[in-house]
Amino acid sequence: MHRIPITVSLLLAAAALALSLAACGERAPEPEIKPPAPPISARGNPARELDGMRRHVPVDVEITPLPMARVENFDRTRERAYPMQPPTIPHSIDGYQVDLNSNRCMLCHARSAAASFQAPPVSVTHYMDRDDQFLAEVSPRRYFCVQCHVVQTDAQPLVANGFMDIDAVLRSERPQ
Repeated sequence: MHRIPITVSLLLAAAALALSLAACGERAPEPEIKPPAPPISARGNPARELDGMRRHVPVDVEITPLPMARVENFDRTRERAYPMQPPTIPHSIDGYQVDLNSNRCMLCHARSAAASFQAPPVSVTHYMDRDDQFLAEVSPRRYFCVQCHVVQTDAQPLVANGFMDIDAVLRSERPQ
């Protein structure tokens, strides 16, 4: 038979006594809970809506989805907005296989094949390991192209964007 120390048994008895007294006593009336006032949106209406991501449709209303955006298929190099920005993919990549065993992008963009396909070759940085040593094949860190490079679509932005690249900022600050 296990022996329970006297302090533990006294604590258990005190807890049981407190529970039985609480069950027998009168309860205080429940406080009246008022729902919080709805926040006010920028337009002065109660904010039942989110922002432009839901196109100002309240969250309890089902929204008709926008049509699927089409991939821009212009084989031209786009300007980059900031230094070291990965270039965008100027063509559709639907059905391209990029997995552990195959990288469809490298069929055209490998340095050895780029000239014959008239495709820009991948940067030499893609052939470097993390110690800046050059490799014969594309580095495993750069193998999955779409982790950095994306296709462009004709979709309109969901929210306003006032981004200006550095050249535009410098032009606007230049004295007239």
